[in-house]
Amino acid sequence: MAPVRLPADAELPLLRTRVSDLADRALVVGDPARAARVAERLDGATRLAANREYHVYGGTYRGVPVTVASHGVGAAGAAVCFEELARGGVARIIRSGTAGGMQPEVVDGAIVVATGAVRADGVSHQLVPTEFPAIATPELTVALKQAAAATGLDVHSGVVLTGDMFYPSEVITGVDLRMWQRAGVVAVEMEAAALFVIASLHGIESAGVFAIDGNPLAAKDEAMDGYDPYREVVTRAVDGSLAAALDVLVA
Repeated sequence: MAPVRLPADAELPLLRTRVSDLADRALVVGDPARAARVAERLDGATRLAANREYHVYGGTYRGVPVTVASHGVGAAGAAVCFEELARGGVARIIRSGTAGGMQPEVVDGAIVVATGAVRADGVSHQLVPTEFPAIATPELTVALKQAAAATGLDVHSGVVLTGDMFYPSEVITGVDLRMWQRAGVVAVEMEAAALFVIASLHGIESAGVFAIDGNPLAAKDEAMDGYDPYREVVTRAVDGSLAAALDVLVA
């Protein structure tokens, strides 16, 4: 079945944006407030729509038209955003978000560029078989690593884990983070696998870059009691990952 493409005069049902207002390159973030911050970096920025967690902006960056959209928390809701952008004709989507480090050296303030994602989410398994890989576009991944390194921050790259659970349960263990750490996974987040799978199904480019805001496998953080993503060290990493994402988006 060929990917769905909507006509230019159509309105995306949940993003509430007209297809004709979309650029062919989109930066996606979880937080609507972060989307507004990104829009401040654009020339001629306009808020195109705001519906539920989906806030959409348009403008130009270095003379190139771009779309910025927020997708909320979790793969299921984010998949709606990714799918509608793809149906609207967007050809390149980069996700810039936050993640938890999974290796001892991947700590607060670092940047991780995803090469692919472990599909421990709930939505991608309803789109493709379990064996289907969630892979970022290699050329974008290489470019993101170079752009992130230019920020002067500590940069790592590798497979990330996409899961649905944020706070751990005392009843069942959920995803075995220790096992995935032993497998070499570098970070854990909640949306990348859905993006990479949906982009593959539509034949478009995708990539992910993440600011590390903690390490859930550190002894003090396993219960998430001390989680605080609003520290200055995290803010610097967020700004660096956004700058790298915008640079590669328009390259």
